[in-house]
Amino acid sequence: MPKKGEATVVKNAGSHFLLSELPAWELFPAVLRGKVRLKASEITNPVAVGDRVRYSWDDADEKAVITEILPRSNYVIRRSTNLSRQAHIIAANVDMAYVIVSLYFPEIKLPFLDRILVTCGVYGIPVTIVLSKVDLYRAEAAEQIAAFRAIYEGAGYTVLETSVRTGEGIDALRAACKGRINLFSGESGVGKSSLIKAVDPSLDPKIGAISLVHLQGKHTTSLYEMYRLATGGYVIDSPGIRGFGLVDLEKEEIAKYFPEMLSASADCRFTPCTHTHEPGCAVKAAVDAGTISAERYNSYLGMLEEDKKFR
Repeated sequence: MPKKGEATVVKNAGSHFLLSELPAWELFPAVLRGKVRLKASEITNPVAVGDRVRYSWDDADEKAVITEILPRSNYVIRRSTNLSRQAHIIAANVDMAYVIVSLYFPEIKLPFLDRILVTCGVYGIPVTIVLSKVDLYRAEAAEQIAAFRAIYEGAGYTVLETSVRTGEGIDALRAACKGRINLFSGESGVGKSSLIKAVDPSLDPKIGAISLVHLQGKHTTSLYEMYRLATGGYVIDSPGIRGFGLVDLEKEEIAKYFPEMLSASADCRFTPCTHTHEPGCAVKAAVDAGTISAERYNSYLGMLEEDKKFR
């Protein structure tokens, strides 16, 4: 090993990491020592998968020592709703985020989806919504699928329908991942690991079953890990997430990251407008008219309430 170098974090196991000097895929162990810390003391993990770091080689321990975190182009960060002052970086330096959702098995929670979409918007990360397991419910829920697509495609997002069992959408997903660092994220049980294996059958991320009692996924991925795709590019598999709180976003800014609300707000009577109580609010009028989804608007109101809790 060289005495010093730059590499990308491809696996985070708490205080131990695996690095590789991408695009080469030669993994080697590393630890974090010294005073390497983020400026924000409320971050639980100073180093995230996708981070580019400088390291020095420790011959005695046969491990690299991470000495510096290089500036990030972007990152996805969340605050646990149960730990009001703590935040966790899910992944860094991401080219595309795929938010995996299933209308059923487990049932989708739109406020959760909307929080991820807002966070990706804040940090300039393109997002594709992947609707998984469509073979399980398409026949009975065709109208619900159409309504979901209308809401999110109407807001400007791409929605890709997929089924690991039938192969629907897998070729398109594989092609879209090529040559990029891709983040797969979503709630527990939505099928992230199964989709990764379908995109590249040579990979073997952990795959878990759904609890039939609560229709909630069990946490099968406990570590953040990047995989190299045989077709080119990389995918980051993240643990199933149950809570997704916003970080580093003022309440006055939240509406800017709802594309359909941002567009409508140009016609609001007052600037700034919180779109909650002001007369002449074009956003509220659009909600009443059905041109902005009531579900999305309710997600927005929930984010405003959440913001109050952390002040």
